[in-house]
Amino acid sequence: MATEERLDLSLDQVVVAEPGPGNSYLINNNTYISEEDVYSGYRCARLGLLLPFFSEYTWPEGVRAFLYLAGLLYCFLGVAIIADIFMGAIEKITSKTRKVYLTSEKEDEPEVIEVRIWSDAVANLTLMALGSSAPEILLSIIEVIGNNFESGELGPGTIVGSAAFNLFIISAVCVMSIPNGETRRIRDIKVFGVTAVFSVVAYLWLLIILVAVSADEVEVWEALVTVLMFPALVLLAWLAEKNFCGVPNKTDTSKQIELGNFQPADKFLRQQQYFKDGRLDRDGLVAFIKEVKNYPGLTDEDAAVLAASKLVESQSHSRMWYRVGAVRSMTGGRKTQPQLSYKLKEVYSAMNEHPEAPTVGEVPKVTPSKNAIIDFHSGSCAVMENIGKFEVAICRSGRTDNEVSVRVETIDGTATEEQDYVAINEVITFKPGETEKFVEVEIINDNQWEPDEEFFLKISLLLDREKRDGVQLGRISIMEITILNDDEPGMVMFQKRGFLVKESVGNAVIPVVRKNGADGEISVKWRTVDKSAISGHDYQGGEGTLVFKHTEITQNIEIPIIDDMAPEKDEHFEVELFDPEGGAKLGQINRTAVTITNDDDFNNVLSNMMMMTNANLHSLQVHHETYIGQIKDALNVNGGDLENASGMDYFMHFLTFGWKIIFALVPPPSILGGWLCFFVSLAVIGVLTAIIGDLAAIFGCLVGLRDSVTAITFVALGTSLPDTFASKTAAVQEKYADNAVGNVTGSNSVNVFLGLGAPWFIAAVYHLCVGTKFVVKAGNLGFSVGLFSGLCVTALTFLMARRTLGMFGKAELGGPPIPKYISFVFLVILWLIYVVCVSFQAYEYF
Repeated sequence: MATEERLDLSLDQVVVAEPGPGNSYLINNNTYISEEDVYSGYRCARLGLLLPFFSEYTWPEGVRAFLYLAGLLYCFLGVAIIADIFMGAIEKITSKTRKVYLTSEKEDEPEVIEVRIWSDAVANLTLMALGSSAPEILLSIIEVIGNNFESGELGPGTIVGSAAFNLFIISAVCVMSIPNGETRRIRDIKVFGVTAVFSVVAYLWLLIILVAVSADEVEVWEALVTVLMFPALVLLAWLAEKNFCGVPNKTDTSKQIELGNFQPADKFLRQQQYFKDGRLDRDGLVAFIKEVKNYPGLTDEDAAVLAASKLVESQSHSRMWYRVGAVRSMTGGRKTQPQLSYKLKEVYSAMNEHPEAPTVGEVPKVTPSKNAIIDFHSGSCAVMENIGKFEVAICRSGRTDNEVSVRVETIDGTATEEQDYVAINEVITFKPGETEKFVEVEIINDNQWEPDEEFFLKISLLLDREKRDGVQLGRISIMEITILNDDEPGMVMFQKRGFLVKESVGNAVIPVVRKNGADGEISVKWRTVDKSAISGHDYQGGEGTLVFKHTEITQNIEIPIIDDMAPEKDEHFEVELFDPEGGAKLGQINRTAVTITNDDDFNNVLSNMMMMTNANLHSLQVHHETYIGQIKDALNVNGGDLENASGMDYFMHFLTFGWKIIFALVPPPSILGGWLCFFVSLAVIGVLTAIIGDLAAIFGCLVGLRDSVTAITFVALGTSLPDTFASKTAAVQEKYADNAVGNVTGSNSVNVFLGLGAPWFIAAVYHLCVGTKFVVKAGNLGFSVGLFSGLCVTALTFLMARRTLGMFGKAELGGPPIPKYISFVFLVILWLIYVVCVSFQAYEYF
């Protein structure tokens, strides 16, 4: 058939074409035409290795472009999810330990410790780098093989484009993510120095082989040297980590154990260490529970969740752990950290800010303090909706001879600002000698019936470090305000009929609540009544008066418990309420029993707490041990934690539900030490990457983008987005910057050595065997590599300048606000320069 006749084929003829002999097709008129004839006249019809699956090339180009873009984004989510499973296998492989026996003071009981077999530097640059960079590396390999062992633009462009995004944008995001006044420095600067040098050398080496040595051609030895730079990088990084070229640090016991790493978790020094090396033990749990009991109203389940959070925080984490957490947050999956309610978040934050808070037995005793202690007079109050304005008391104890300031602000609960109350955000200042201040709260009456609603008042320290000196928050730094629909003075009663306390608790705290109204000031008297426990022998009894100020609805009776350190049976006494004043009445529970348990019973409670804490930790594992666990996780939003699932979690879970079900069939990491899961998930990533390459190439073609431009924009951003969220989280939560930006340079180097070296070596060997040359045009790739090399040196120099200059806080991340913003803008500009210049060069504007 003539060319013009092939171009005149009707749509119906093309759609019904059937395969014929060889590469021909049979159409309606019983005529055989070639495969090229079928695709003639349609843009971007044969660009993919696997796509198109059917004759969608006959559809309108706008529809095709939209569908290919949607498919590309959806496949990015899929490859992120399977990479999550892939990293679970890596975590299983690299977490293997061996026991090391050390001499101890007890000759018969040597000290046994477990050390990791995999070095951090080796793991980060091998399996973990492969985990985060697998899509880019496989895309480059698949493109070369699918292109008849000829070089393409999409794979190499993605490698360099991802490197630019990682170095410039991720660093910029991490710099900005650090709270004002805080900084993060790279701890292992020697390893970072090695990877930084290699990240520059890698791209300079590409320029040398593409431009200088063998222009527009890659020979076998050049590709082989590129691949061999990878083990050289790993070896030098390992030597740097082991400090082979430096003076050993005698105080770091971890450096003396060369079988692996034995390093205590890096935590902020101001936080109390409850769990040594991030491991759950009874002594640490007892100390933690005592601290938790300083905050009334928490159940054992709440304490177990908080303990799991503290354990996770005290453990050291890899960049892979943060990446898995970022992917699961994006896709509505099971989280790697405990999900805390608002109340538990505030308690956890208060515990971290004030690790010196007294233990349970010391709570009621006011001891001399070098700081002023600021808190609310009561932990909760209730007011009528039509009350208008009322005052809340803020008390000061401890040091009173200095001037201190705190911030008071409102936080929404079921009641919301501007609808139910007027928002507050003000600074309260105590002059020397002042022990009480009041903040005015205004309730909005909307004349509509509503159920009881609540919001919160929160006291916090000021951001200015100088104004934080000499002041700390007390136990009641959060106050709950309930908006009621009546104006009764209410009734007073105990919260429950019985309380169980340990003999060594120090003080029994017994809540008394005010219900059915909170109008006006009332009081009620209380007294203890001996039963099997005797006042003066088992506890310090007596009597007293509780005063509820206007709107207050909770107060506590605190009774010292005497620990005689002798085994005995359970004992109990009673506390009763009587003689209420101010119009209040006694409620139904006006007498309660306090049972003092011995340590054996408390041990049972502690064992239950350890079981609940372990259960919480088990639910946070990066990987599952069984197929059933994987399938359940895939079926449930937020890993089954529906209580803490957000609307976005539900949306992303249902959007990615298909991927999750398919990937749940990948063998779990518990089989064969994680290696079976490693290779199966790697194969799945390879298939998805091939589809992504086709989608990106056809989409770019349809919208008029060159492959090199598509690679540095859409593909690079899609593959690097999970790393961005992971680095941001690591920057905020870690004490050091290693997991945030320290691994970027290593990952960029590995991308070149494996992502370009491996496919080029395969192609060069193939062409050597067939007697041809492996042509790699320097053109756009050479310009891209040269430009990035210069910008890379600029960015690394800038980060080192931040580390040494005081105006930036002498740290790579964070620092004073204005220099931090300047750093962010500067790094983003470097990335924009790269993208714009490479795009202009691709379209031959210069």
